[in-house]
Amino acid sequence: MDSWILLRGIKTLALRMQKHNENAMKVATWLRNHPKVEKVYYVGFEDHKDYEVTKRQTTGFGGMISFRVDSIETVNNILNRLQLVTFAESLGGVESLITHPVSRTHTEISEDIREALGITDTLLRLSVGIEDADDIIADLEQALR
Repeated sequence: MDSWILLRGIKTLALRMQKHNENAMKVATWLRNHPKVEKVYYVGFEDHKDYEVTKRQTTGFGGMISFRVDSIETVNNILNRLQLVTFAESLGGVESLITHPVSRTHTEISEDIREALGITDTLLRLSVGIEDADDIIADLEQALR
């Protein structure tokens, strides 16, 4: 059964990855221009430190975005108001998922180490799915309002 599911999924992998790439660029660009977003970390931006290496080694930049917002209140608003994007610990599905590393995946790491790594209270990680990019942006927009 696992092999059959894997073979079935491989048939659409290229299409799904293309959609992840396209959506992530559109969402990351939108986030970068939002007044409540202080910083967007996306390897698809030319000013990202790993952009050139990624461009040489891959055919796309993937669907993972990290971004820092202006306050913990904004974090809470986003996580409580999202309707399409799901708050989760495990990222990487075909649906858009978001997590708050400080309260989910990095709770056992000391604050000093987290801060040194840039994992602040206002950092969110977004795995952009294959839904319509405008729907993802609309959901983020209403949550940031």
